[in-house]
Amino acid sequence: MSEKITPYKDSALGKKEQVAQMFDTISGNYDNLNRVISFGIDIKWRKKVLQMVAKSNPKIILDIATGTGDLAILMAETNAEKIIGLDISAGMLEVGVQKIAAKNLSNTIEMILGDSENMPFEDNYFDAITVAFGVRNFETLEKGLAEILRVLKPNGVFVILETSVPDKTPYKQGYNFYSKNILPLIGKLFSKDDVAYGYLSESAAAFPYGEALNNILRKTGFIDVVALPQTFGVATIYSASKK
Repeated sequence: MSEKITPYKDSALGKKEQVAQMFDTISGNYDNLNRVISFGIDIKWRKKVLQMVAKSNPKIILDIATGTGDLAILMAETNAEKIIGLDISAGMLEVGVQKIAAKNLSNTIEMILGDSENMPFEDNYFDAITVAFGVRNFETLEKGLAEILRVLKPNGVFVILETSVPDKTPYKQGYNFYSKNILPLIGKLFSKDDVAYGYLSESAAAFPYGEALNNILRKTGFIDVVALPQTFGVATIYSASKK
């Protein structure tokens, strides 16, 4: 990204700390707002990620930027022995821990407070790694991807679910109007943080997607990189592996 988009323009904190602060603030409303903002389609996208990961029968899975654990909980359907959810927001993780306990998955899913760009795991540790709507919040994208490559096992699967921008008319115009006008308005109405959903919209528009992100993944060292646009291109699922 040529421009670093941050949640709070006047803050002296770095992007990482600002993102953690923002998600701590909106954690209580995050799940419900996500359903409203995406019209519930994000559930369908996550299920596609599950199907892609499940094909490799992973034993140990890492879900980065796990938030309140939606994707980590879904990954329990793979019958993995261990699932770790990593996030920099203690507030989001607290909500996630409660959800995991309610589903009796505490023995399978462990939630860890940590930085995706400096992870406390050994090399070649995970069979599969997922990130849903989180890579655009990395302070340094390339550093975060390199760290993911480090902890992924050879032949392991890496799947990203991230927002993207439709290229075709009229979807492109509709997306731009919705993301710039409607999404921030919904966020202001239902969230404690006036700027949070404005940031999420702005960061999504500025983030590289499609072949641009594919090329960054390849440059980092990933192989078998594929981008799969979803729902007219408003989101994209990326899959990659490691030599």
